[in-house]
Amino acid sequence: MALVCALTNEVPETPVVSPYSGAVFEKRVIEKYLLENGCDPISGTELKPEELIEIKTPAVVKPKPPSATSIPATLKTMQDEWDALMIHSFTQRQQLQTTRQELSHALYQHDAACRVIARLNKEVAAAREALATLKPQAGIANAPTAIPQPALASEAGGAAAHPMEQAGMSAEVIQKLQDKATVLTQERKKRGRTVPEDLVTTDQVKNFLTVASHPGLHSASVPGILALDINSADHSKILTGGNDKNATVFNKDTEQMVAILKGHTKKITKVIYHPNEDTVITGSPDMNIRIWHVPTSQTQLLLRCHEGPVTGLSLHPTGDYLLSTSSDKHWAFSDIRTGRLLTKVIDTAEVGLTTAQFHPDGLIFGTGTVDSQVKIWDLKEQSNVANFPGHTGPISAISFSENGYYLATAADDACVKLWDLRKLKNFKTIQLDDGYEVKDLCFDQSGTYLAIAGSDVRVYLCKQWQELKVFNDHTALATGVRFGKHAQYLASTSMDRTLKLYAIE
Repeated sequence: MALVCALTNEVPETPVVSPYSGAVFEKRVIEKYLLENGCDPISGTELKPEELIEIKTPAVVKPKPPSATSIPATLKTMQDEWDALMIHSFTQRQQLQTTRQELSHALYQHDAACRVIARLNKEVAAAREALATLKPQAGIANAPTAIPQPALASEAGGAAAHPMEQAGMSAEVIQKLQDKATVLTQERKKRGRTVPEDLVTTDQVKNFLTVASHPGLHSASVPGILALDINSADHSKILTGGNDKNATVFNKDTEQMVAILKGHTKKITKVIYHPNEDTVITGSPDMNIRIWHVPTSQTQLLLRCHEGPVTGLSLHPTGDYLLSTSSDKHWAFSDIRTGRLLTKVIDTAEVGLTTAQFHPDGLIFGTGTVDSQVKIWDLKEQSNVANFPGHTGPISAISFSENGYYLATAADDACVKLWDLRKLKNFKTIQLDDGYEVKDLCFDQSGTYLAIAGSDVRVYLCKQWQELKVFNDHTALATGVRFGKHAQYLASTSMDRTLKLYAIE
C-alpha cells in the first residue's frame, strides 16, 4: 500500500507521521505548515516539528502521469492550467475592486472625522475666547455711574462736528504755559540726578517675566490693539485702543474691564489717559478726537481739528491742552476744557505728520513726518526751531526723556536714534535686526529705561544704552509699550489682540 501525503495527495519523498492524528505528510511541506500555523492540520492539536515521526520506506520512483505521455494530452493539461489561471486572475480582480471600495469608504470616513474634529476645535477656541472676554467685562456691570463733569460736558455730536475755527493763542494761555514750564523745570532741578527709591534695578529688569496676558479686551473678529497708555496717577488702570473701533479701560489688579468706549467709526490709533482726572482721549483715522468720561463711558467732547486721519496725540503738562497731528500736514493745539481750537499750523515742508509728543516742560514739542524728518517746534512762537534728519522711511514713534535732554526716534529703518536736545545732534543709534519694525517708544518716568515695541519688546538702560531684556511672547507685531510706576511693571499690546504685563514674579 503506497503512502500519500495528507496535504498534497502525492507520494512523499520523506514521509513523516503525526503522533496526534496519525496522518502521513511530506516532511518539508508539514514543516512549512507548522512554521505558519503551529498545529496538526488534521486534528488541530498543537504540534511541533520535532514531534513528527519519520517513516523509513524504500525510495519511490514516481511514474509519469499517463495523461502527459502524448502531445495532445500535454496541450490539454496546459489549456486547463491556463483556464484555471484566468479564473484565478478574475477572482483577484474582483477582490482588488472590493478592497478599493473599502479603502475609499475608510478614507471618506477619515476625512469626515477630521472635519468634525476641526469644527469642534474651532468651537472650543471660540468658547474659551468668550470666557476670557466674559471675565474682564464682569466688572462693567458694577461700575459706578457718575455725572458728566460740567467743564468737559460740551456737546458730543454737534458743535465740533465740522473743522473748527482757530481762536488764537492769547497772552493768558501763553503765560499759563510759561508758568507751568517754570514750575516743572524747578522740580526737575530739585530732583537732580537722584532716582526714586522704589525704581526697579537693572538686575530686576533682567528677571522680568510675563505675569499676565489678557486676550479679551477687544473684538476677535477684527483683531489688533493699536494704542496703549497707563494712568500715571493710578497705575492699575490701563487704556487701549483697538482695530475694533473701541477703546477699553482695564484694571490690571482686579482683572476687570472698567469701561468700553464706543463712538469712533474707524480704528483707534492713539490714546491718552489724563493724569489727574478719570478722562481719556482717543484719536482715529475718522478725523475725530474724542474726550471721554470713564465712569459713564460717554463722549464729553468731540474735536474735529483735522481734515485727515489723526496720527498723533500728546497732552500738555497742564492737563488742559492737547496737541494733535494729522496726515493733513497740520498740527493743532486745542483747549480740552472749552473744546476750542487755539491754533493750527501747517508743516514747513507741507508733508503729512505721523506722530507728536510734548517735551516734559511743555514749551516745545516734536513731530514726525512721512519724509523721515523729526522736527522740533516752539509752541509759543508756533515755529519750527530744529530738524533732525537721518532716518529713512516715515517716522513711526518719538519719545522725550523725563530729564528733558534726550529724544528717542524711530522709523521704518530698523533702528532707534537718540538725540541730544542741548547739542541738537544724534549721539547714539541703536541698530536693530534687519527688517525690525519699531511701532512705539517709551522712557520710564525717571528717564532710566527705554522700552521699544515692534517685532518684539525690548528694554534698554539709558546712558549706557545696554540691552537688558527682550520679550518674544507676542505672536504678532507689538504696537504699544508703557512703564508702570517706578518701572515696577511693563505693559505691551500687539496685533495678536493681547495685553501682556511683565514684572518680577
